[in-house]
Amino acid sequence: MGQKVNPIGFRTGITLGWKSRWFAPKSNYGEFLVEDARIRKFLDDRLNRQPPFAAVSTIEIERTREEVKVILKTARPGIVIGPKGAEVDNLKSALEDLTNRRVNITIEEIRNPDLDAKLVGEGIAEQLKRRANFRRTMKQRAESTMQSGARGVKIQISGRLGGAEMSRSETTILGSIPLHTLQADVDYGFVPCFTTYGCIGVKVWIYRGLFGQQPTDEQQAKMRGAGEDAHRRQRPVGAGGGRKRKRDGTSRPSGRRGPAKPAAKPTITLGESTVADAPKPSAPAEPASQPPAPPTDVETKNDEG
Repeated sequence: MGQKVNPIGFRTGITLGWKSRWFAPKSNYGEFLVEDARIRKFLDDRLNRQPPFAAVSTIEIERTREEVKVILKTARPGIVIGPKGAEVDNLKSALEDLTNRRVNITIEEIRNPDLDAKLVGEGIAEQLKRRANFRRTMKQRAESTMQSGARGVKIQISGRLGGAEMSRSETTILGSIPLHTLQADVDYGFVPCFTTYGCIGVKVWIYRGLFGQQPTDEQQAKMRGAGEDAHRRQRPVGAGGGRKRKRDGTSRPSGRRGPAKPAAKPTITLGESTVADAPKPSAPAEPASQPPAPPTDVETKNDEG
């Protein structure tokens, strides 16, 4: 059961609230239900499937007798609002034309999009459209989600992966995903990715801890900072650094850590004293040979005496 039931629907009404909150008589229930589906499809096509890609994750609808209140949860509220609220006004008028009712739009910001399953799936789908390697994409997104404070993440993509002739499924799992625990906050998102060689389905499960025990914004920021520092400290193989070994067994610092220090001068031990083997001064050049001087008269007299 845990592999087939939608985690959101499994917990709705127990630990999660409803995304449509209104009451209607039996005669109007079907009309309002179809209208909610049209509103969600219109907003998804306008904000997520075409530029500027506002990263809208959840659309909640509340109804009164006089108006329809639409709550948008997005990671890019500035794009939805637009300059001086122009985009919101255009969106409001379009929804009023669609429903023939008065519409009120409220925008809420998602502070950590890496912990939202729908937005993680949207990011994977965008990279697959750009022909990125699907294994590397899944691994990177899963690691970034874990660094943001998630307790577990599961990503599954199915279809003609890499343009292969036969479709298959690939799954990446980090941490734990308690699908049967109703007190576990498990977020789920499904995003279709339309590529030139076919449609690829992206499913994401994110376990954020038990309800009431989720990390605060400060703790999530610390986790992200620690993860980024750890990723920055990781050096690729063969990137240099450390100490290298010479052929004679001695070590020398690599060139990436600054200029090498000059080697210490060898010493020679003589008895109890130690003398540095300093270079010996070169001997002075011998003067050029000169012809012998002729004997003087004094030398001749001395010889005769």
